Amino acid sequence: MHDIFLIRHGMTEGNFKKRYIGVTDEELCERGKMLLEKIKEKRQSNEIDHVYVSPLKRCLETAEILYPGVLKTVIDGLRECNFGNFENKNYQELNGDAEYQKWIESGGILAFPGGEDPKAFKNRSVKTFLETVYQAEKEKIAFVVHGGTIMSIMEALIQPPKSFYDWHVENGCGYHIQEDRGIFSLCEKISC
Repeated sequence: MHDIFLIRHGMTEGNFKKRYIGVTDEELCERGKMLLEKIKEKRQSNEIDHVYVSPLKRCLETAEILYPGVLKTVIDGLRECNFGNFENKNYQELNGDAEYQKWIESGGILAFPGGEDPKAFKNRSVKTFLETVYQAEKEKIAFVVHGGTIMSIMEALIQPPKSFYDWHVENGCGYHIQEDRGIFSLCEKISC
């Protein structure tokens, strides 16, 4: 059995400005760091044995703030989706863009122009997560990753099923789930 904490990284300047931040390797903004310190104070009781982290700076910094001194392993397959031509832009900047409008009208299922296919991203996220969990030697583990990565995992594994966007969490928040003999169940939503 595994106790698993899925935590979204802290806020970056791009998150604050509502930009699509996927492969852009942003650091946490000062506000994001301060919020994580407050979150850390509230979560002192969560002792974690091992942390698995996306290779992007915002996740690495978040892991250090929330879980100082805990063994961390960087996993490339946990990185966020590549938003292609939409990367580092917000909906206001993309308003009127024909490719963006087509993507919106598809319900977000079309591949990002010049970027990653959402279905391939979801499959990568879930496959990497499952491989990591089943190889984990420790029982109480955390993943410090991206919003899209968390939503992909939750949509694929948790019953009753919910849509991808129903699993959205704010920066620094996430979910506590358990794995027992290949069955994943939701324990609680972790709010900030």
